[in-house]
Amino acid sequence: MQNFQGVGVSPGRIIGSVRQMPKPVSEPPSGERLAAGLSPEDAVAGLKAAAQSVHDELKGRADTASGDGKAVLEATALMAKDTMLLKSAAKLINAGSSPERAIWEAGASVSEMLHNLGGYMAERATDVLDVRARIVAELRGVPAPGIPSSETPFILVAEDLAPADTATLNPAVVLALVTSGGGPQSHTAIIARSLGLPAVVAAHGVDSIADGSEVYVDGAAGSVTLEPGEEQRAAATAWAETSATLAEFDGNGTTADGHPVPLLANVGGAKDAVAAAGLGAQGVGLFRTEFCFLERDTEPSVDEQAAAYKAVFDAFPGKKVVLRTLDAGADKPLPFLTDATEPNPALGVRGYRTDFTTPGVLERQLEAIARAASESEADVWVMAPMISTAAEAGRFASLCAAAGIKTPGVMVEVPSAALTSATVLREVGFASLGTNDLTQYAMAADRQLGPLAELNTPWQPAVLRLVQLTVEGSAQEGNNKPVGVCGEAAADPALAVVLTGLGVNTLSMTARSLAAVGTVLKTVTLEQAQELARLALSAPSATEARDWVRAKLPVLEELGL
Repeated sequence: MQNFQGVGVSPGRIIGSVRQMPKPVSEPPSGERLAAGLSPEDAVAGLKAAAQSVHDELKGRADTASGDGKAVLEATALMAKDTMLLKSAAKLINAGSSPERAIWEAGASVSEMLHNLGGYMAERATDVLDVRARIVAELRGVPAPGIPSSETPFILVAEDLAPADTATLNPAVVLALVTSGGGPQSHTAIIARSLGLPAVVAAHGVDSIADGSEVYVDGAAGSVTLEPGEEQRAAATAWAETSATLAEFDGNGTTADGHPVPLLANVGGAKDAVAAAGLGAQGVGLFRTEFCFLERDTEPSVDEQAAAYKAVFDAFPGKKVVLRTLDAGADKPLPFLTDATEPNPALGVRGYRTDFTTPGVLERQLEAIARAASESEADVWVMAPMISTAAEAGRFASLCAAAGIKTPGVMVEVPSAALTSATVLREVGFASLGTNDLTQYAMAADRQLGPLAELNTPWQPAVLRLVQLTVEGSAQEGNNKPVGVCGEAAADPALAVVLTGLGVNTLSMTARSLAAVGTVLKTVTLEQAQELARLALSAPSATEARDWVRAKLPVLEELGL
């Protein structure tokens, strides 16, 4: 029995046979030249046709996906038509390189540039390499890399998964995900949680496991066991039985003593919203509006936007829907709004800041939101991403008021907003903590990098302290403004208890996590949650914070969470 330890990112205990991701497309030989008789013009045309085919294939898969999956597929499809990538390859072809070698070298250069920028742009570096391999496969006339086909369910093991792969995983076939790379907030982790798949990332050595080997995956403990014994088989059986307990959320998030903690859903569009309502979500805590427009080259009209927003609002009549204005930039470029030439987009003009360089887009979006809200029964709240100062919060509130929006708010994902929350929240009606970015910026750790997985976790005491400071600031000088969490931290049942103890008012998460979080919250009183929050804050490390809290919550072990 051999054990591989990684980072658990989605709970579940399961036994199954391993299927390794196919080896990547082989690199075209260095110095490979244009084939005899093939002109550079024809070669460039062939390359563009191959890139278009890759784009169309990815876009077609996006059309059948939803939510996070749809968004990342659309973003990756756009990369297949990236002007910088194709122009670089065309230049190499005109210098005599074969199309395959040209796109390979161009992809390497673009990927390296993005990786060196760090942050979200490093995530796009993976997309470039994925697209590069797909274009080479298209040029060679061979199948594109991807998830292996199988008539029987299996556990997928890979070094890491490209967004185009993670976005279209079929949970009826793929039982669990295990990667040797990646981090706790990578695409693999987010998609696994949204699909309800047990998942472990940053598990060094798993790529050596032979195809067909039987393994036990514990997505909560972050462990993978080769040749599982009776203990692991019993745990997997118990999980299968108890997971039925977590299949439904009763629509009432509370602690054991009745303290209300509304559990909301993160959505990317109408389809997600309808599904979340069906799973009992008490509203929407994060409506990512940019996901409706990632494939657009031009700004959508006010009418188009209003229709898209109303479709989400209508899924929650009489309930709160918190909409985030366009969070364009970094990993979500929009051609009509963002500058792809920024040296460091993760720290650049993204989110609310785009109004500095492209004024008018935000005001038209607010107009569309107000129109949709007036035609819906939902209680619509609107927040701006990447707010750093009280002045920015005040200006955003003024724009909302001018548009007729009653409840403006801010995302707290920049540490400065957490540290000055008292003054920031004087200007607006509420705050929502985006723990993914808050963690990344506070710890200076790229969320995609496996070696930094221990740093890039919201269990870091420093991050929890920023949450506490935000809540404390909200109560200063009579503010008493509600503070929610809409980052991935809210989907961790143990961390949800800690956040509740820190004074967070609402928790928003992928809809599949509602039942688990709701079940665990009902096992603790508010006083117990506060004690666990103090315990986590006192820990010297993220690992100890998590372990200490989990040790006080035996229900997690009982439910395999």
